[in-house]
Amino acid sequence: MSENDLDDYKLLQAQKRFLGEIEQGIRLANRELIHKKIPELNKDSILSFAVAVGRLRATYLEMAVNMSVGEHGDPPDQSYIDELHRKRQMFEEARIAFEALRDAIEKGYIDVEDLQ
Repeated sequence: MSENDLDDYKLLQAQKRFLGEIEQGIRLANRELIHKKIPELNKDSILSFAVAVGRLRATYLEMAVNMSVGEHGDPPDQSYIDELHRKRQMFEEARIAFEALRDAIEKGYIDVEDLQ
């Protein structure tokens, strides 16, 4: 191994150590901030949130499936489309929020032991 290779290796190790320390700091900060905002976060509250997302999905899909086109090919009226859009937005926002929660758990921002 040449001296240049050794220098590159040391630099790479220093960068990995630095990034590891940054990630640990981010994890600790997120853990503290999330637990401060949502102290009652546990398995039951997460399952309740998941059920709420499921209800919003079902309500949106129900309205979408029941959308009818008139006998002469007339599309649904604008109020129906507006309500369908509103229901889709509510479902999508809830789904994205749930994915953010899952991501936070996967990244260690929320301790799984705390969720038992």
